[in-house]
Amino acid sequence: MMWSSLSDSSRSSLCSACQPRSLAIMVKSRRVQLLLILVVLSFLLIHFLPCSNDAHMEGKPSPVHILILSSWRSGSSFTGQIFSQHPSVFYLMEPAWHVWVKMYQSSAKVLHMAVRDLVRSVFLCDMSVFDAYMSSQKKKSDLFQWETSRALCSPPACDSFRRSDIITADNCKTICGKYPFSKVEEACKTYSHVAIKEVRFFDLKVLYPLLTDPSLNLKIIHLVRDPRAVFRSRENTVQELKHDSNIVVGFQKAKGEMGPYNTMQVICKSHVEIYKAGSQAAPSFLKDRYLLVRYEDIVRDPLARAAEMYRFAELHFTPELQKWVHNITHGKGDGARAFDIGSRDALRVSQAWRNALPFQKIEKVQNVCKDAMDLLGYRLVQTEEEQKNMSLDLLFAQNSSEYQILKAEKLVS
Repeated sequence: MMWSSLSDSSRSSLCSACQPRSLAIMVKSRRVQLLLILVVLSFLLIHFLPCSNDAHMEGKPSPVHILILSSWRSGSSFTGQIFSQHPSVFYLMEPAWHVWVKMYQSSAKVLHMAVRDLVRSVFLCDMSVFDAYMSSQKKKSDLFQWETSRALCSPPACDSFRRSDIITADNCKTICGKYPFSKVEEACKTYSHVAIKEVRFFDLKVLYPLLTDPSLNLKIIHLVRDPRAVFRSRENTVQELKHDSNIVVGFQKAKGEMGPYNTMQVICKSHVEIYKAGSQAAPSFLKDRYLLVRYEDIVRDPLARAAEMYRFAELHFTPELQKWVHNITHGKGDGARAFDIGSRDALRVSQAWRNALPFQKIEKVQNVCKDAMDLLGYRLVQTEEEQKNMSLDLLFAQNSSEYQILKAEKLVS
């Protein structure tokens, strides 16, 4: 049928029938166009915006977080200072002290979670975590051992020193105590490395959530010391450590003649478990993130061991810091002041237990800490003569094979 042969009414009817179909085609076409536009925009968002973000992140690397994991009287305060004095490091000494003081009726195991949460917040420079443990009117000087942190003694936390200065705790405490607590968080956010020294973890597995936390770049330095030296040092600080010992083993077990040995047994067992979890049966996420360091190796070769720890933490060992490490470990002091981090003859002081402890006490310590000593390379002494005369090479042989080789070479002094 030709269009021209249709009547006007027929033409009108056909046009009316075509209009809805035409409109449907137009709407469908516009929908397709809109979908294509959305696809293109999605492609651009997915493939180009993340690239610009990555470029931004490459310009400012994420902070490195360092946990110095140790126990009381193990040289951890000195080791902490090796990091604190570095101009790129924000350092806090034992922030979990506040948790244990506030929740003193709990056990160490129960407090693990609270301590871990506090440590995580400090690593992220979120100092509001201290609100649960400190007064609302707190100042910077209310933070435990704040003066041992060079970062809290220099800008922006204190204007009296430069960041590059080697700052002693006594000088800092005298001048920098008046600043508000808000300066702690402000200072933390300006550093590329955040380091914490902590003695209140007894199980490495408690830290696994931090090691797998994508917001953290955590590295653990596990610092140990000869249990006999630790025991001798603890004897000189019984009152200062009484509160902590009660939490570690409980009030009843901390009392009496066996109290100190009960505490040492728990500490030594924890070092064994931490070492095994960190090196012998370590999960994949711990690869290159756990470092065992013996305090005796630090004091025998301070520059080499400090350099090792700095490499592990991705820090540069500056000439100024090399000089400081050498001077503070080769002084004439005897380390008589508890918790003092002054210049001393570090090697001689580390061996003071050999002349200060009766052999009967040494035997008891060796009995409760035998597994830790065997695993960490501390040789047992069998007689008073060995106690006083065994060479350091033999005493700190890393394993039985090394011990036998050294003994065959007659290195006994």
